[in-house]
Amino acid sequence: MTAADTQSFLENARPFAEALKDAQTRITAHMEMRLAGSDELHAAMRYAITGGKMMRGFLVLESARLHGVPAEAAIEAALAIECIHAYSLVHDDLPCMDDDDLRRGQPTVHRKWDEAMAVLAGDSLQTFAFELLADPKIGPHALELIRGLAQSSGKDGMVSGQMLDIAAETAAEPLNLEQITKLQSRKTGCLIEWSATAGAVLAGDDTAPLRQYARALGLAFQIADDILDVEGDAAKVGKAVRKDADAGKATFVSLLGLAEAKARAKDLCEEACAALSPYGEAAATLKEAARFVISRDS
Repeated sequence: MTAADTQSFLENARPFAEALKDAQTRITAHMEMRLAGSDELHAAMRYAITGGKMMRGFLVLESARLHGVPAEAAIEAALAIECIHAYSLVHDDLPCMDDDDLRRGQPTVHRKWDEAMAVLAGDSLQTFAFELLADPKIGPHALELIRGLAQSSGKDGMVSGQMLDIAAETAAEPLNLEQITKLQSRKTGCLIEWSATAGAVLAGDDTAPLRQYARALGLAFQIADDILDVEGDAAKVGKAVRKDADAGKATFVSLLGLAEAKARAKDLCEEACAALSPYGEAAATLKEAARFVISRDS
């Protein structure tokens, strides 16, 4: 990274709250353009994406900024990961999975429509994500990005993590810390890692610093989720809380205790920030994002 490159990045760095809001606005506008169909399936797909923090899409756009990736390529990748994330939530909320009535403070897709529509909307969001990444605007590294998302979201990634989570509910013994860490690194961490490294992949640059950042961030994110399940306000979180404790489910909080879980999340935040040292002050927004992850109330 040259001094000129660093200066350019610094000129474009913004406070996290501003950058996140901008990412939400851009991704939502692109979604409305690309999913403009008037039938119920398109409506359910748009509904599933709308209303979230879009942290994964933000990570794509911010990592793309750090690597000078054209905006037209970055926005396709950002919407793609939000489609994958939304599909996972739609299916996760189904009666055969977590059986949730609320998501982001609104009725889940299968409650607003029905189970069949929820399955179809989730399936369509998943396949649409790969359609977006196959767009010529993505550039010469599209195949690497597609392969990475398939691995991160499939049998060795997010879906595998969900399988482990379901199996844990009926296991004879609660999961230990190593098992919980493995489960969450797949269920939550894999998509965060893909998102944070997407910019480097699109640019054909070294992914190591952002990969290290994302692994620490992903684990901190899940610990924060477990803390919210204990301390959170359902009205702010936008879904039911204290479900894990009621179900006797092992979490980072149940295994470490609340104070130790908070300390561990803070350590991971510092680890994530340290991993960004090659980018200098250009990575200030991503460092702020890590601090937000462990301090959020929703």
